[in-house]
Amino acid sequence: MERGDALELVREKVSNPNIVKHMLAVEAAMRAVARRLGENEEVWALAGLLHDLDYDLTKDEPARHGPTTLEMLRDVDLPAGVADAILAHNKRKDAETPLEKALWAVDPTTGLVVAAALMHPEKSLAACDVAFVLRRFHEKRFAAGADRDQIASCAELGLTLEEFLGLCLEGMQSVRGELGL
Repeated sequence: MERGDALELVREKVSNPNIVKHMLAVEAAMRAVARRLGENEEVWALAGLLHDLDYDLTKDEPARHGPTTLEMLRDVDLPAGVADAILAHNKRKDAETPLEKALWAVDPTTGLVVAAALMHPEKSLAACDVAFVLRRFHEKRFAAGADRDQIASCAELGLTLEEFLGLCLEGMQSVRGELGL
């Protein structure tokens, strides 16, 4: 599956524009993390782009989230590892591979970064830096839905929290126009 086909599918299947932006943010952050780790950027980005494809069908039935995406993609030739990463991003399977661990950690991080950007005086991703996002990370009530333990699991990839946040921020800044931030 090529990125263009995946993006078309996302735009066809996901009606909430904020969820589409989230998926684009995760795609960009996954690409940056893959680059730093010497992994296949296209495969990692594809996992990020597709991870919430079933949102419209499962938003009220979280137990179906993940497996339903794979049902939607059953006739698609996905690169190795993408399906398992989609299942691991919400604990439908244990995160075992670097790709699975990265998606697990990146998913909530994008929400933290967006919340930080919206809280910044300039309300812009471009104005954010790692120190700003890291300060927000340590404020437990800020973006409380962004699971800090899940984000900190980036250590399993051999990345410090600061480095990981920097990679996610860098990736998201590269698509800030698409994200509207």
